[in-house]
Amino acid sequence: MGQKIMKKQRRKQSITLIEMMVVITLIGIVGGALAFNMRGSIQKGKVFQSEQNCAKVYDILMMEYASGGASLREIVDQKESVLDGAAWCKDGKKLLKDAWGEDIVVKVNDKGDDLIVFSQRALGTNSKRG
Repeated sequence: MGQKIMKKQRRKQSITLIEMMVVITLIGIVGGALAFNMRGSIQKGKVFQSEQNCAKVYDILMMEYASGGASLREIVDQKESVLDGAAWCKDGKKLLKDAWGEDIVVKVNDKGDDLIVFSQRALGTNSKRG
């Protein structure tokens, strides 16, 4: 009788290899699904960060133009020094890179009266802008 109780206790305490494999497989499936969903969120975050950098660059350069010291073409040529000298920007040169580490494009429009600032990678990943 004592042996029957011992066998029941042993079975209750031990986990079989198949049970462990099932649990590990389920954890892998759930982890894979989460990783797949996170990939899209990370991409959206990079697009958002790049768009915000472009907006800041545009604002800083247009404020410099509004001060009347230089033409838009001169400001575009000296954009690094203008951004570094901006009072409300800590590290201006970092703004000239998008979230993927590529340069943000800054140019004067055809009329010469406004700036065009964009990230090529952000434009390529954002389906709304086509």
